[in-house]
Amino acid sequence: MLPASDKSAFWMGVRSAAPFILVVVPFAMLFGVVATEAGFTVLETFVFSATVVAGAAQFTALQLMQEQAPTFIVLISALAVNLRLAMYSAALTPHLGAAPFWTRAFVAYLTVDQSYACSVAAYERNPDWDLRTKLIFFFGSCAPVLPLWMLASLAGALIGQAIPPAFALDFAVPITFLAIIAPMLRTLAHVIAALVAVILALTFAWLPFNLGLLVGGLGGMIVGAQAELMLERRLKPGPQP
Repeated sequence: MLPASDKSAFWMGVRSAAPFILVVVPFAMLFGVVATEAGFTVLETFVFSATVVAGAAQFTALQLMQEQAPTFIVLISALAVNLRLAMYSAALTPHLGAAPFWTRAFVAYLTVDQSYACSVAAYERNPDWDLRTKLIFFFGSCAPVLPLWMLASLAGALIGQAIPPAFALDFAVPITFLAIIAPMLRTLAHVIAALVAVILALTFAWLPFNLGLLVGGLGGMIVGAQAELMLERRLKPGPQP
């Protein structure tokens, strides 16, 4: 049984991530529906969600598999979408890097947008927390999100099986991507990166296996990073006379 202080840290994590349930459940259900529409069985859909645990990457892989892209392209594209998790890991390492190997491996598996955002914010507010308290808070922030992600994916798959073929939801994947991307365009650099990615993807649409998407993604990231650096230099105050 956890001591009172550990319980407090765990429930703090649960409360911090609870609002994300409103987003995670419908998003996961949509994936389950679309996956069965694409030909996945209920079991395959559930295993996919339980092992990958990354909504945007799952939708990316699903769309490419629907278009008969080679497995290598599917994997590379999904990894490219999830590059942000490498940055999340780097930000969590100063706080959780001293944990045992298998604990760190479990943390890596559970690291998603919600657990990262809640945990980093809490660690900054509570610099006196020790490693144990930080880990317990992290696991608490995963508790209301990840089990529901898997169960909602399963529910969506069961619903998707019951939808008649006449009501196919193939259109849901591109609409979902628009819903994911639009809120992320917060700065001029983000908008520039998105525009460059779109232009490059359309320009190289003739490449086989949808490689134009990878070209667009890489080009957008490079140009976006350069644009952000240029904007930061422009906004940085010059030396005082």
